[in-house]
Amino acid sequence: MGQNGVSRNGIHIRAGVVSPLRIGRALSSVAITIGIALAVPAVGTGVPAPPPNPTDGELAQAVTSVSAQIVRVGELVNQVASTSQELSRLDDAVAAKREQVNKSLVDLQNARDVADAAAAAVLASRQALDLAGAQIRDAQAKFDNAARRAYTDGNTTASLAALVTSNTPDDVFDRTQVLDLLSRRHNAVIERLQRARTEEANKDSAARKAESDAVDAAQAAQDRKGEAEQAVAAARADADAQAARKAELEKQREGAETELAAAKSAAVGLAGQRAAYESWDAQRRAEEAAAQAAAEAARQAAVEAAARVAADQAATQRAAALAAAQRPHTAIEDDSSDYSDSSEYADSSDTSGSDSGRTRQRKKPQSSVAVVSGSEAVETVIDRAMSQMGVSYSWGGGNENGPTLGIRDGGVADSYGDYKRTGFDCSGLMVYAFAGVGISLPHYSGYQYTAGSQYPVDEMRRGDMLFWGSGGSEHVALYLGNGQMLEAPQSGDVVKVSPVRWGGLMPYVVRMIDDW
Repeated sequence: MGQNGVSRNGIHIRAGVVSPLRIGRALSSVAITIGIALAVPAVGTGVPAPPPNPTDGELAQAVTSVSAQIVRVGELVNQVASTSQELSRLDDAVAAKREQVNKSLVDLQNARDVADAAAAAVLASRQALDLAGAQIRDAQAKFDNAARRAYTDGNTTASLAALVTSNTPDDVFDRTQVLDLLSRRHNAVIERLQRARTEEANKDSAARKAESDAVDAAQAAQDRKGEAEQAVAAARADADAQAARKAELEKQREGAETELAAAKSAAVGLAGQRAAYESWDAQRRAEEAAAQAAAEAARQAAVEAAARVAADQAATQRAAALAAAQRPHTAIEDDSSDYSDSSEYADSSDTSGSDSGRTRQRKKPQSSVAVVSGSEAVETVIDRAMSQMGVSYSWGGGNENGPTLGIRDGGVADSYGDYKRTGFDCSGLMVYAFAGVGISLPHYSGYQYTAGSQYPVDEMRRGDMLFWGSGGSEHVALYLGNGQMLEAPQSGDVVKVSPVRWGGLMPYVVRMIDDW
């Protein structure tokens, strides 16, 4: 926790408020407040529907039927619990499939980097080969010229003087070599030419090897693309089957809950219903007041965080620099528009000067962003994440600069329109939060789980990342302290603060900033 902060309802707030602007957008403070309100649950959602309030006559009539319903109540409680657990398991399975697609997309971009490097090696090798060939042709021409002149002019002093006047660095024959040649040392010169030809052959072999490596790397990139497409298709098929099963289980649970409500009414008795009604009404009022207080604290914290993020131009520039150095996360196809004759690309031409010999090699952008450390860096990460409260969940969305359009999954995400919605998924929110301090994260929770230092969950502290699923493959959230975390949960939801969910939590948290 920062030295200048206080806690309100489990949310850490730092001093120093400026006008609340969203990062990179000229949104008004009213728009931010409306977005934040979407991240706060409706007041009183933890309170069930009100129980009936029976008359005195109904109380007397129901006493005789209480005992027979007790066994049925127990059966229905177990049934509802069982269906709820099954629904939770299906949701976890869908989350794992979605993050697997993120993994395939990251692997695809890495394979394309390898292909780019191999193509650059081909270009360098071809240029070296062309240079060696030119030097050999020049040496051969000079040798042939010397031989002709020696034959036609004879071994006179005048002819010797004419042959040894050249003194450029590329001359194959210096004065001593010409005299040796004319003194019947032709064999030594021929041997040097043969060595030059051998060197040319070796360079040609290296060029072919580099070209073969480029072809292999390009094929590997295509295979990664195929894996990504297959993962998307598999996620769609699983989502369809799981959605049908989920609908069936929800229908069963609805029926079981209806029976359970009726059985409870008979078992407890209408007298108990009246007491339950009065207890419910008191609970409702208490939870409404608590929810209002929590909602107000969350709104205030998010507005203050948005203001600090808008004022922190250094963090914005660091994030922009990291974003410029990354391939687009959701790009499956290579966009031909990425290749042009601008200064961003390295061009080369063949020795004839023809355009047909031109090759284009895309330069991978480079970033030299300095990583910020210390407690202030942790607060910058949390401020950036908190400033996005109320932003829609969008599967595949989010990068270093902020929310982006999501991608299709053929199932749940598509039903919510994630592919045309600007927002974040769980790992995309972490990419944005940490980019402000110069830390680049891959857009896949499984890779983020190994991106920093791991600590046992009982040592978690503010600014750590929490993970769910094998190897962190299902979900990731940012720990705020006091049992609270910030997350982009699922389609149809928004970025919000939630209590830490201990069920399925991985045994280690990941700390990206150790020195505070």
